[in-house]
Amino acid sequence: MILSGKQIRSKLGQEIKIDPFDENQLNPNSYNLRLHNELVVYKDLALDMKKENPYKTIVIPTEGIVLEPNKLYLGRTKEYTETDKFVPMLEGRSSIGRLGLFVHVTAGFGDVGFRGYWTLEIHCIQPIRIYADVEICQIYYHSIEGDYDRYISGKYQNNNGIQPSLLYKDFEKKL
Repeated sequence: MILSGKQIRSKLGQEIKIDPFDENQLNPNSYNLRLHNELVVYKDLALDMKKENPYKTIVIPTEGIVLEPNKLYLGRTKEYTETDKFVPMLEGRSSIGRLGLFVHVTAGFGDVGFRGYWTLEIHCIQPIRIYADVEICQIYYHSIEGDYDRYISGKYQNNNGIQPSLLYKDFEKKL
């Protein structure tokens, strides 16, 4: 089951944390999250799964920034979220999608117990000007049945900013 907006509000401070929370961003069955003012782009054209890939940070100016097609931008939500007893899911807003802007490539599925900011894998079909603080995506919550273990991964839990891929750490474990 997906929580209603009223249920999201009633679980705040208990099994759900959204900080900052703004009642105006609450929807019938989701909550809109805003884009922070920083983006990360990888420096190399060819990326390597087994290595830490170098990247640079870009600050989105007040007048916005035009994103290029066929380029990956990592962003993050302005809101910090925590969940317990619910599975958080992230989707783009339809108004954003109708402009050809995608907010996640494959990572819209969260784990019960996740705490942190959501890293967004942003790409576009055609050039588009984006702005910080825009309500770019929405989080919604599924109930979970049965016993479960909370997400405790050291890679992405309790993050403070945009998280580039840490997949290379999985290869280090296998050595």
